Amino acid sequence: MSLAIFDLDNTLLGGDSDYLWGRFLVENELVDGAFYERENLRFLHEYEAGTLNILEFLAFSLKPLAAMEPERLAALHRQFMAEKIQPIILPKARALIDKHRRGDDTLLIVTATNSFVTRPIADALGIEHLIATEPERIDGRYTGRVQGTPSFREGKVTRLEAWLEAHGENLAGSWFYSDSHNDLPLLEMVEHPVAVDPDDTLRDHAQARGWPIISLRDNAG
Repeated sequence: MSLAIFDLDNTLLGGDSDYLWGRFLVENELVDGAFYERENLRFLHEYEAGTLNILEFLAFSLKPLAAMEPERLAALHRQFMAEKIQPIILPKARALIDKHRRGDDTLLIVTATNSFVTRPIADALGIEHLIATEPERIDGRYTGRVQGTPSFREGKVTRLEAWLEAHGENLAGSWFYSDSHNDLPLLEMVEHPVAVDPDDTLRDHAQARGWPIISLRDNAG
């Protein structure tokens, strides 16, 4: 039994759940639309370029959570799942997850997106173990601040190492599937790194290292 690790956004999903949550807030007039849309897109482009300041982004993206009651957030997330996430869960991603499940591998999602957004998505994919950026909560309410180390770039390595120790697991025979060059620190750690519909930087790196390159998109050849 090995560890099968999956990135989430643009790997198992045909889109970015963090960005889509921001769009959902704008569309439902829950934030200042023009400002939020502009900043949300800026942060997405910075992530893609590898220049994202994760703490600046989290100050932006976690602020709306602090403005609403938990019950309201839960109802909004159910709507978000139905409208934005269920349509972009890739059938080939489900098949890949099922392949590892049949092999009795331990399934784990490691994502920079916060756990409020991603825990229900992991549940929908049938994956119990999740490492995500953790929004701080006090007395059941989100504060708008981050708790601990964000699981972004090298932070994914830090968080995974802590998870391995806590669960008595190791990386012998491990797999990691990702689309993004931001995940190179973790891809370099596992025995079986796999580039999934990769960005140009990751594709070049994967080709140079001889890593498998696969597609989970329905229109892929």
